[in-house]
Amino acid sequence: MKKNKDNKNSSGTIALNKKARHDYHLEDKFEAGIALQGWELKSLRAGKANITDCYVIIQNGEAFLVGARISPLTQASTHVICEPDRSRKLLLNKRELDRLMGARDRQGYSIIATAMYWKKCWVKLEIYLAKGKQAHDKRDAIKDRDWQRQKERVMKKTL
Repeated sequence: MKKNKDNKNSSGTIALNKKARHDYHLEDKFEAGIALQGWELKSLRAGKANITDCYVIIQNGEAFLVGARISPLTQASTHVICEPDRSRKLLLNKRELDRLMGARDRQGYSIIATAMYWKKCWVKLEIYLAKGKQAHDKRDAIKDRDWQRQKERVMKKTL
């Protein structure tokens, strides 16, 4: 007999960082796994994650996610001491780590997390190599977005 599961999130997205597209020029995309504890998985299934102000650091040839907050569930973590803001190890292969380290060190890129999602039964993190935007770049992006909206409205009215 098949169980009926009511998924709140049919797309598989756990958390998004919408601020990243506004603050950075996103260039190269990577997909990384995350080393999590049991209570964190239960919290992620309940949608208790926030990656708005997180970033990736690389130390000793390993990548870590810093600043991501996974709030513990009260019923799932009664016997475990939970650290909601701990740094979590990212699972990347050596070639990807070398590419990230080279871009960060030589070209001054930042490594920003933009999305956390389910891929089959694993939690994945979408990270980008990014350059920070200046204030005038942000104004230009807003102006372009408004112009695209206006063009779509005009095209819709003429058809």
